[in-house]
Amino acid sequence: MKRIIFIIVLCAAFASCKKGTDFLDAKADTGETEATVFADSVKTMRFLTQIYSAVGYSFNKGRFSSHGNTEMATDDAEYAYSGVTQYTVIMYSGSLSPNTFWDRTTIPDFWGTPYANIRRVNLMLSKLPITPLNVATKKRITGELRYLRAWYYHFLLINFGGVPLEGDAVYGIEDVIDLPRSSFQATVDYITSELDAAAAILPLPNVPAPLGYQEQDYGRATRGACLALKSRVLLYAASPLFNGGAISSASAIAKPLVSYPTYSVSHWQKAADAALEVINSNYYALNEDNVTAPGFGFYNVFLKRVNTEYIFNFNRGNNRDMEVNYNPPSRGGAKNSTPTHQLAEAFPMRNGKAITDPTSGYDPANPYVNRDPRFGYSIIYNQALYYSTSTSSKIAVNTYAGAATDGYTTNGTGPTTTGYYSRKMCDENISANSSFNTERGWPLIRYAEILLNYAEAINETGQTALAYPRLVAIRKRAGILPGADNLYGLKANMTVEEMRLVIQNERRIELMNEDHRWNDIRRWKIAVAVNNGFNKAINITRIGTTGSNYTYQVANTIRAHVFNEQHYLMPIPQSEVSKMPSMVQNPNY
Repeated sequence: MKRIIFIIVLCAAFASCKKGTDFLDAKADTGETEATVFADSVKTMRFLTQIYSAVGYSFNKGRFSSHGNTEMATDDAEYAYSGVTQYTVIMYSGSLSPNTFWDRTTIPDFWGTPYANIRRVNLMLSKLPITPLNVATKKRITGELRYLRAWYYHFLLINFGGVPLEGDAVYGIEDVIDLPRSSFQATVDYITSELDAAAAILPLPNVPAPLGYQEQDYGRATRGACLALKSRVLLYAASPLFNGGAISSASAIAKPLVSYPTYSVSHWQKAADAALEVINSNYYALNEDNVTAPGFGFYNVFLKRVNTEYIFNFNRGNNRDMEVNYNPPSRGGAKNSTPTHQLAEAFPMRNGKAITDPTSGYDPANPYVNRDPRFGYSIIYNQALYYSTSTSSKIAVNTYAGAATDGYTTNGTGPTTTGYYSRKMCDENISANSSFNTERGWPLIRYAEILLNYAEAINETGQTALAYPRLVAIRKRAGILPGADNLYGLKANMTVEEMRLVIQNERRIELMNEDHRWNDIRRWKIAVAVNNGFNKAINITRIGTTGSNYTYQVANTIRAHVFNEQHYLMPIPQSEVSKMPSMVQNPNY
């Protein structure tokens, strides 16, 4: 019961944040003042909880208009709505501009939400010495706040490059602010230095107090979370977009703001070292269970708040978050996001070989048999079994063209625009229209990401052999068969280029729907290639009026996506550029 306390508080704060009520914000009228809040220990902790309440804003499946986020603007998923004013549509249609998309009062946006919470962090740090909290708690909270500040800055980094760094300053509503953008390198250095400082004073993960948190504080930032976020930030920084890549048309002034000026393999080595520090800490382990069913550990990790794999997560009370967003109409879901056929094709066979490999055993006439177990746990395909309230048991979902309730229509306007529904992170024993809930926290950083971070970074240093064990661990947990060579379907002795493509694909399927694809295709600088044109759907035709024989035809008639070079970075809101003369806009906006 103690553990639920922090979860419930977080959920309540999250709900209030969604309504636009900012506790003690610069413009809020809450009846509270800085003096009354920070003179009271309960109110002080409530203020900290407010900062935590937004940590999942980017992951949130209802981030835009209560039913959209960035995953639906990529080649992984199709959005259920098509109105030109929908934020996800603005993103995938190439309509991003400095004058769109930036109203913090209606959506948690790319610029305003991080800076609003950075201000809250700075305010609380400035008031912490006068609070009635004891010395040990103040020290721990200092670490939490510095981690949270780095957390919000890392979203700014991946979306904009170098940004204005506020340090510990607390600006008031009357202050005239003209902060120039810091260089990309300075922004990376600041975030990682904050994480190093926080790591030195925060509790350890997955151990009892006094070295770790007390039970009621589960879900707060830890030393492990600091190390993991540092791994992510350094991986981003080493990537082609930022590692001397920039935007080709970036001016001499803009280039150091949006990337390292020149490429260096040392950035990849730093990223590998940071990931390896997490691995060698032995704080975490993959949630593996291939006894209950192949890949069951992968499926089940998302249905536990407490497990060995979650490094930083947003805890929720018992809920149907994912079922409501992803379930097909027959199960009461909003089907806001449907997986694309090219994502379905990315999953290998159970032997680990790509479906394009003639030795894989893939059968185009029976395409969903003997696939990587993650496929069945991530995607609802035609005839997949899923819980139904009509029978109180698992029955088939019919996605073939013209099927009642859940079927695909060729004009792309039916219940599913792709022939699939999302299943990732859903509990197969409940549905959106059932009365059941499941235990769930949102996975913001988990150990599988760290293994993939290391594999990617170490491969780019030319030490490809060192990437194999990390991929093998992930594939073994997934329920893929080891094969005679125990490589779980991986080709032996791959080149750096071959391994790069394997890692990118592995990251795509392992981290599906976990708020990575939009960032990954941009930092790899492949979005122009993969996120232009039309996503693929599967048009399944049932042979006869009964039976289970079908034909499969790939369709390319979903809405067009547009991704141009300037979209590798987001535009800085024009309101920010206009009020700060020192602000430099990102290239081509």
